[in-house]
Amino acid sequence: MDKILFLEWKSFGNNHIIKEFKQAGYEVVMFDFPRETEDLRFSQALTEKLTMAILKEQPAFVFSFNYFPVAAIACKACRSKYVSWVYDSPYILMYSQTIFYDTNRVFVFDRSECERFKKMGAKHVYYFPMAAAVEYYDAMQPDTQHHEKYDSDVTFIGSMYSETRQHLYRHLEDLDEYTKGYLNGVMQVQKNTYGMDVLEESLTPEIVENMRKVCPVTEHGDGIETVEWVFANYFLARKVTAMERFEVLSKLSDVCEVKLFTPEQTPELPHVKNMGKLDYYTQAPYAIKCAKINLNISLRSIHTGMPLRALDILGCGGFLLTNYQSDYLEYLEPGKDFVYYSHINEVPQLVSYYLSHEEERREIAQNGYRKIKELLSYRKQVKALLDQI
Repeated sequence: MDKILFLEWKSFGNNHIIKEFKQAGYEVVMFDFPRETEDLRFSQALTEKLTMAILKEQPAFVFSFNYFPVAAIACKACRSKYVSWVYDSPYILMYSQTIFYDTNRVFVFDRSECERFKKMGAKHVYYFPMAAAVEYYDAMQPDTQHHEKYDSDVTFIGSMYSETRQHLYRHLEDLDEYTKGYLNGVMQVQKNTYGMDVLEESLTPEIVENMRKVCPVTEHGDGIETVEWVFANYFLARKVTAMERFEVLSKLSDVCEVKLFTPEQTPELPHVKNMGKLDYYTQAPYAIKCAKINLNISLRSIHTGMPLRALDILGCGGFLLTNYQSDYLEYLEPGKDFVYYSHINEVPQLVSYYLSHEEERREIAQNGYRKIKELLSYRKQVKALLDQI
């Protein structure tokens, strides 16, 4: 029986994909991967430990959710395939010289990100959407207690990007007034623009130099990312996302009941019911199933892709209202399987309409569920992944 050496860390989807690997006939050998404590680019000790495990187990391939240069180095040394399925964006560890290794098979859910790497010469980076654990969600049917806790007109699950570790824009508070005004203008434009990224291209050499004066961005020894990419995708995109999420939830809370599931305090949204953090596996599916409308507001560093949260909503049979992203249209029909908005001002109108048209709302949710079950379940995607490898 062929083996898969599985790099285990606290990733979303571990149990789901391991089940499907075993179903496909593989023996899954677990490798405890110290993601939180090791240097994932250069750790010689971790690379050697992983190399020894590969030589011992002789797997068909090594697998991890997200990409780690140390794993790519170990696999290259052993001439073993390294298969990585990346669900974070931005994800700076992909911007490593190791991404060009022929032993890699790296799958990313954002088509624009895939095209970016292809243009740089990374031959083994592929566009590949994430999956929904439909069978797992099917078994989770809300009872009376779930409905009492989670029923809502609109539910939003996710970060508000205001907590310290997410709010990187705070490092730019000492910018001169000209640069600050310029960036505020660019972010306002991006907040109201879907289908096109303007942040990175708007960062002129002068603006970047002014930003580096107050926040020196350090470059990694094997890094291929640009300073403009880092500022745009880690600093500005998160700030724009925070602005958009606040504005959308604020507008909605004036017209309907909104429940927000987030680890952060949100006193600036007094009419939104902040329900605290949800466990991804044991609680979030019930919250999705109990909501009339599930809202997705993508992190702005996801340029075209379908976020995992959106697939979870569809896989649970929830009604999905999301911002426009072009990758949806490759799998789903807007107005039939899901609904998108192309401007923040459209959101209250769409919510009011679908709250008052229950039969249409339920039909769209069921259509989206059936489409995801047919095309993007873990069973389907793992089979496609193995075929492509």
